[in-house]
Amino acid sequence: MNTPQGARARARTEITAAIKDEARRQLAAEGAAKLSLRAVARALGMVSSALYRYFPSRDDLLTALIIDAYDSLGAAAEEAHEAVADEIPAVRWTAVCVAVRGWALAHPHEYALIYGSPVPGYVAPQTTVPAAARVGLLLIGVVRDAHERGALTPPPLPGELRAEAERMTADFAPGMPPEAAAPLVAAWAQLYGLVGFELFGQFHRVVEDREPFFRDAVARLGRSIGLRD
Repeated sequence: MNTPQGARARARTEITAAIKDEARRQLAAEGAAKLSLRAVARALGMVSSALYRYFPSRDDLLTALIIDAYDSLGAAAEEAHEAVADEIPAVRWTAVCVAVRGWALAHPHEYALIYGSPVPGYVAPQTTVPAAARVGLLLIGVVRDAHERGALTPPPLPGELRAEAERMTADFAPGMPPEAAAPLVAAWAQLYGLVGFELFGQFHRVVEDREPFFRDAVARLGRSIGLRD
């Protein structure tokens, strides 16, 4: 038997989901910078004061959408990795990268929200960090596993990068050789650069057969870290 408290919680969950769905529609139509709580409330037939009980400000709604997007991307990458969990690290690396591209192509406006131009006046809070880190931590895990298996041959580390690479290793990649940390960060950035160039049109009339191009590019990124095929 449903209790009044349970019914209220279910109703709140449903209304919260409806608010976020409408906000995503506005993102697609207008962009994140024009997201408006009043417009969302109007589209849902709510008064603004009622919507504020769910999201006190535009920034709170943006934060919820950002966390959802990062979590959705992270889940897609983790599912792809799980499907090839028994393969060598180089194969797992490529699978994760391909999943990132696939998610971005399927969710272009959400990808733009988290990896496109910053929203004027919005500063992401620390609560977004765990969701944002999911893909990066997955890639770190692949490279660390390659190192533990003896399947990693990182490139020589320039002397001027030694201190920074050691800091990176201590901060977010313990158990990984510093020689792999700097190229891993570069590869992580280049992964999103490849996806962004495709999604935002920079590859128009430059790269036509994009899937094999992408697979080859991310495999090269893996090799730049030291992953062996």
